[in-house]
Amino acid sequence: MNFWEQIYLDNSVRQYIVVSSIILVAYVLKKFIGRYVSWLFFFLMQRMGRVIERKPFIDMIIEPVEKFLFVFISYFALRSLTFPKLLIFKLWKLTSPDITEAIGETLLIWFFFQMLLRLVDYMALVMGKKADLTPEQDDNQLIVFFKDFLKVVIIIIGILTMISVVFHKNINSILAGFSIVAAAMALAARESLENLIASFIIFFDKPFTSGDLLKVNNITGTVEKIGLRSTRIRTAEKTYVTVPNKQMVDSIVDNLSLRTHRRAEFKLVLDNRNSAEQIRVLIEGIKDLLKDKRIVESGVFLTDIAAEGYTINIEYLSVQLDIRGFNMMREDIYLKVIDLIEKMDLQMAGSERNVRIITDQPSSPEGSASVAPTA
Repeated sequence: MNFWEQIYLDNSVRQYIVVSSIILVAYVLKKFIGRYVSWLFFFLMQRMGRVIERKPFIDMIIEPVEKFLFVFISYFALRSLTFPKLLIFKLWKLTSPDITEAIGETLLIWFFFQMLLRLVDYMALVMGKKADLTPEQDDNQLIVFFKDFLKVVIIIIGILTMISVVFHKNINSILAGFSIVAAAMALAARESLENLIASFIIFFDKPFTSGDLLKVNNITGTVEKIGLRSTRIRTAEKTYVTVPNKQMVDSIVDNLSLRTHRRAEFKLVLDNRNSAEQIRVLIEGIKDLLKDKRIVESGVFLTDIAAEGYTINIEYLSVQLDIRGFNMMREDIYLKVIDLIEKMDLQMAGSERNVRIITDQPSSPEGSASVAPTA
């Protein structure tokens, strides 16, 4: 018997060399083969009418393709060998050949579904770039949502496939049993299911989208992400708040980004020693100040006459401005009103608060007379 036909562990030297050569060639050429298969995927996607970029597509999918092809070739190459009787043993109800085959099948299924998950990532990336060209943020958040949802579905299918192929279990009986378990889990995880249903309501009803400024449950902030279970909000203090989607649906949500105007209001309380003519001139002057292209509606009224003074109420609606622009406009109006009051030499209520207490016949030196100034 020549060297090539010598038997070691129930296989000839020739068989070992052939299998080792196949695995070695697969490892060396996996990048080339992976790139070729990635190009084939790219060609098929184009034939299906998908407009995609070649380089980003190949760069993203080539790694899982390489791993899958290497495991695929190695698995079937090793299967051509006879499992050595010396290495056969039983672990519980499984034999060592069954365990080895199960490991190989598990790796094959794992890397195949990893390839599918990477395809989902790429398609989400392509659709995200298209969505960035539109001013609305609805489609961007919808892409993120369905990407996560589709990944969950693929992972569930992968687990069921693994159970069917690796453990040789009947999927129908598993699904029947799973439906009973799912019903029990649904009762136990009712809140999670309610949040999931609420997330669908948010995406299809669209009360708000990613990037909107909201006020809900005493929380005010910008929506950063709408997930399957919760909505993430970045507050003005830069904290990161997670609100369950059920609360976002059941609560009263004030979408500040959808308001058509911003409203401002302030009051002036003038000393009652100012004349009626001065008050009238001041009101007209403030009305002139509010004739600004940024202000769409305004009102200036004398609303109260009391011992404390005369109260003038000023309110106005501005066009939709960001908070910084609105604050700058409001500050400009305040300063102009102060200038107008100074030019007219008007007195604000409470500008003098000296209180004098005088007694005709003091009973003690300490109580003869006193002046109590207050700020």
